[in-house]
Parts: sequence; C-alpha cells; structure tokens
Amino acid sequence: MLNEIKLATGAVVSLGVATAALVVLPYIQVKDIQAPAGLKPYTEQQLRGRAVYVANGCVYCHSQQPRDRNYGPDSARGWGRSSVPGDYVYDQPHLLGTMRTGPDLFNIGARQPSADWHLGHLYQPRAYVPGSNMPAYPFLFKQKSAAEEGDVVVQLPPGLNPPGRVTIASQEALDLVKYLQAMNHTYPAIASTSTPVGATSSPEGGPSK
Repeated sequence: MLNEIKLATGAVVSLGVATAALVVLPYIQVKDIQAPAGLKPYTEQQLRGRAVYVANGCVYCHSQQPRDRNYGPDSARGWGRSSVPGDYVYDQPHLLGTMRTGPDLFNIGARQPSADWHLGHLYQPRAYVPGSNMPAYPFLFKQKSAAEEGDVVVQLPPGLNPPGRVTIASQEALDLVKYLQAMNHTYPAIASTSTPVGATSSPEGGPSK
C-alpha cells in the first residue's frame, strides 16, 4: 500500500511539474503579447482557406516559423526575418509545423503574390517547381468544355489542360490561395531584447560571436 501511495504521489508531482513548465509558464510569457502594427486579422475567405490548408495536411510538410540567422540559414533562403510571438496573435490554433519537406511558408504571400501561380502550382506543382515532391491537388479544380459566368479559369502552362477543356478553380482552391497570399510578414517585427543561448552582448548591443 505504501509503495502505491508513493507511486501515485510521484506521478501527480511529475504531472504538476510538467504542466507548470509546458503550459503555465509559456502562457504567462505570451498572454500579454500584442499584434504588430502591420499584422491584420484574417478575412472570412482567408479563414476558409486556412481550414482547407489544415484539411489537406499542408502543415505536415510546411512550417511557418523562420529561424533567427544565428540558428539557421532561413534568411539566406529568402524566407524572411525570424518570427516573433506577436506574428501569431490571430492564429487559433497556430500552424507552426514541425517538418520542412517543403519550404517555410511564413512569407509565401510576399515571395509569390500571384494568384495564377498559386492556382497552377496547386494543380500541378512540378510544372512550376521542377523536381518538387509536393502532391498535386486536382480535386480542387474542375474540367469544363467552356468557362461559365463567374468561373475562374486557371492559366496553366501549355500541355496541362486536357484537349478541348479548361480548368476551373473551385471555391476551396480560391480560398486556399487567399490564405497563402495573406502570409506576408514583411512588416517590422516587435523588437526582441533576448540574447541567444551561449552568446554575450557586444558593445553595440547585439550578440557577440
């Protein structure tokens, strides 16, 4: 009986410490974070597109968190500045991602602002990025003999359209593209005063190497 009580007590203490370290303390750190001035809330269409992004598993292959240049070459890859907590104020839940089978998408809206590019890339990625291992999403599109009023025709490279047919973007595809275009975090970030682990402050105020 005594051993069972010790085991139960140890389990409760371990759970309490883990909860404090992984839930309570992070919440205290970020609960008062404000959105940067340049960050706008998602529109209704962008939120629908975000749901399509989640439903199709994009988060499993793409991150949305460029690293500081002290920790990786993300800036040199053209992925933009490192992200800060305020960048995710309107993301419920966040879609940081843990894999980079594909590139980071934190600033894909700045790198690729064209809706035509995004639509074509979703339809057949390898026609736009040779060697890409991204799956195609043809089910987000329809094939018609002719476009109807209100249809958005996808401008595909020669040879991708079936003969005598046009490719029409579904509403889900259009919503997803709006969400991708919204990922443009080129506004100034909230200044951070933290110093990377293992670094000391230089006379100019930045981390020394």
